[in-house]
Amino acid sequence: MKHIIILGDGMADHPVARLNNQTLLQYARPQYMEQLAREGRCGRLITVPEGFPPGSEVANTAILGYDLNKVYEGRGPLEAASIGYDMADDDMAIRCNIITIEDGKIITHNGGNLETADADVLIKYLNEHLGSERVKFITGIQYRHLLVIKGGNKHIECAPPHDHPNEPWRPLLVKAQIPEAQETADLINDLILRSQELLAKHPYNMAKAAKGERQANSIWPWSGGYRPSMQTLMAQYPQIQRGAVISAVDLIQGIGKYAGLRIIKVPGATGLANTNYEGKAQAAIDALKTDDFVFVHVEATDEAGHDGDLDLKLRAIDYLDKRLIKPILEAINEMQEDVCVAVLPDHPTPVEMRIHVNEPVPFIIWHKGIEPDEVQHYDEESCVSGSYGLLRLNEFMNEFMKL
Repeated sequence: MKHIIILGDGMADHPVARLNNQTLLQYARPQYMEQLAREGRCGRLITVPEGFPPGSEVANTAILGYDLNKVYEGRGPLEAASIGYDMADDDMAIRCNIITIEDGKIITHNGGNLETADADVLIKYLNEHLGSERVKFITGIQYRHLLVIKGGNKHIECAPPHDHPNEPWRPLLVKAQIPEAQETADLINDLILRSQELLAKHPYNMAKAAKGERQANSIWPWSGGYRPSMQTLMAQYPQIQRGAVISAVDLIQGIGKYAGLRIIKVPGATGLANTNYEGKAQAAIDALKTDDFVFVHVEATDEAGHDGDLDLKLRAIDYLDKRLIKPILEAINEMQEDVCVAVLPDHPTPVEMRIHVNEPVPFIIWHKGIEPDEVQHYDEESCVSGSYGLLRLNEFMNEFMKL
């Protein structure tokens, strides 16, 4: 049997008064997720270990069965792997957002939905003026980039910008957790301040300012670490001989690379609601013909949650359901070999909070001939009564790979 995980990043949510106190999944009743819930078995999953932040780097790594206490090194090293930067032993890689600051506050974590081509110009500009033998800025995707500090100390406290919308930025500057990390914290804070001076003068932002549009006017580094040591999924699960990951997000591609999965990049995959759902669906269908395991990640639901855009998140759920899950299920029904399907978020990103929260997420596991449980709907509440109950961390992957 082959296996495919379809993950809607941040898809789970809280009841919303505007939706008659229903969650978005309860209100939307996505047709094909509902079908899988009725025909399959459901449960809930704790995706974030105690003591870890509820970030996508943590939750997605845990969903794939890894012990975060053994492998976690933050987002930076994972995105370095995806970009193709080969970390040296003395490198600290740290995620580097380009954000929007206005009136002393973090307005967006994404630089006003910065496009990669524009971001590349800004990152190269910053590297030219702030880079050195010790400091290097490397272009990633959209607003997500990489800062590498040779000899940097990872024991610093950094505030994820998506967790602090509309909050003053100065109190959120980097703090050392141990005395030995103070020099690294001071260096990063200096880079943040100098980036603001430089970016304000760049023609891209001057043009944005003239139009009254949001500027990409500050870097914001966070989630740094050293090169992780991770076993491949093939080494942990003998059922997997060959696998693939499909995502527009560097972070997920980096997890996939360390997990031994081949990275499939789909043209037009943006990480936003306008992503190429059909292209990702076809890439997954093609991968199932040659691979034993496929991980399909869709970022759009999370981005809409961070933007606090209720209508956009509902639309992203609908697109995920009809434009990605539907064609994959139709193709699976025509395949000779059985395929086991799982659908779940990695964490909730409630639209009225605009941040990740550490709460169990609802999941579905389905394959032809599975004995269904009594769950009739796919949502945060209905899955409480699912036959899998409440699983923790690698218990999900262990159950999934048993089938």
